[in-house]
Amino acid sequence: MTDTRRDWQHKLSTAIIRDNQAVYVEDLCVVGLGRTRLAKSVHDAGWADFTGMLEYKAARYGRTFARVDRFFPSTRMCSDCGRINDKIALNVRSWTCPCGADHDRDINAAMNVLAAGRADNLNDRGARVRPPAMVAPRGEAVIHPDAACATRSVEGIAVR
Repeated sequence: MTDTRRDWQHKLSTAIIRDNQAVYVEDLCVVGLGRTRLAKSVHDAGWADFTGMLEYKAARYGRTFARVDRFFPSTRMCSDCGRINDKIALNVRSWTCPCGADHDRDINAAMNVLAAGRADNLNDRGARVRPPAMVAPRGEAVIHPDAACATRSVEGIAVR
């Protein structure tokens, strides 16, 4: 079972990193979630292993990876107006903000996590503060096949 889960996590994390330039995840308190009635499901998911895979693969492929603080109100904050609502019970899957926007709980949280992750990497004018190191695409990183066979000499020394 462990090998099957790890294989699936590797395949999914590789696909996510290859398909996206930036990945932002919410830093969840897995230990706290493990104390609830969903403990078995939480521990079976292997969230810490999965986010670890995302992090090192993002570094390998030159992508941006960031964690958003677990206390960020991603679910309660309106992604349109920024208003933070009161606590919402877990069984409430959609809600309406006083500004008139209708929100699905998960989609709204995803939009807020994306905005928070981008805000950490951008300055006040929207420019990237420190561009991440980029790995050259496979087609651009090759050496010309005739480069090693040059017969030019440099200051009288033949290059072979």
